[in-house]
Amino acid sequence: MENYYAALNYTEILDNDKDHIMVKIQLHGEKESVTINAMIDSGATEDFIDREVCHTHGIKMIKAKNPREIYLADGKPTAMGPVTHMTKVPMDISSHRELATFQLANLQNNEVILGMPWLKEHNRTIDWNDKRITFNSERCMTWYLKSSPVAYAVPEDKALEENLITRFSKIQAKKGRTTKSGPTANDQSVRVKKLSAEARVPIKGTARAAGHDLYANEGTDVPARGQAIVGTRIAIGLPHDTYGRIAPRSSLAVKHRLITNAGGIDSDYRGEVNVVLANLGDQPYRVKKGDRIAQLIIEKVRQQRATRSNSVGGY
Repeated sequence: MENYYAALNYTEILDNDKDHIMVKIQLHGEKESVTINAMIDSGATEDFIDREVCHTHGIKMIKAKNPREIYLADGKPTAMGPVTHMTKVPMDISSHRELATFQLANLQNNEVILGMPWLKEHNRTIDWNDKRITFNSERCMTWYLKSSPVAYAVPEDKALEENLITRFSKIQAKKGRTTKSGPTANDQSVRVKKLSAEARVPIKGTARAAGHDLYANEGTDVPARGQAIVGTRIAIGLPHDTYGRIAPRSSLAVKHRLITNAGGIDSDYRGEVNVVLANLGDQPYRVKKGDRIAQLIIEKVRQQRATRSNSVGGY
């Protein structure tokens, strides 16, 4: 049986599409419960959960009798599949509790997707404009609800950032690498989370390049003798005892007199990475979506406290 699912690239931005919203859910695994944000997507023909979520939070996985691929609307296989396992897990949305059935997939931008099977099961009413979900079927009112039958959507940017923080925190805690300031020195990986489907992961131009190129996720005009903030729609998790320095690209600096300002990213920062481009030239500069605008250089720092003293030494 073929499973068709609308391409995530076309349903990732809430402001542009009206067929999906984000909502806070709580899943109750065998080991622990976790609160994350799920995408309610009327274009999804199945309900999906990311494999990593199941592994991390002890949600039992059941092997499927007939593994199958997941296909996009154009008939091409997607990187989400194949589906080889499923799971049944208690799920809370506001005061509504149910035993949810999910297909396991490799979700690149979400932890959980609630599709048409979930929408149809309890005949939920969704106000896509007001971002409100109402559980008003007789079945829900009789068996599932403890209080108010209404749940409200979470802004997508906030939902994705909360999921990012939850995922990073759990990985660090599981590996025993967490401190107040982030991963310990044993974890030197750099984690990148795409906050939108069109965002681009930083890459190095050559094997020995010092920095990773950062890409603009929007078109922006940088005025002459002025500056502008350009979004990348990515968030990063840096190794302990490091920080990220956003440095200018040589070609932009030489040809167009574009440099970067405010270029430090702390290792515990989990928000979107933005680039402040300053134009030292006499002509405005147009940044196009997808342009390489800066480079991210990861540098070591020494974590030391400043202490008050009557003397700072001398020669």
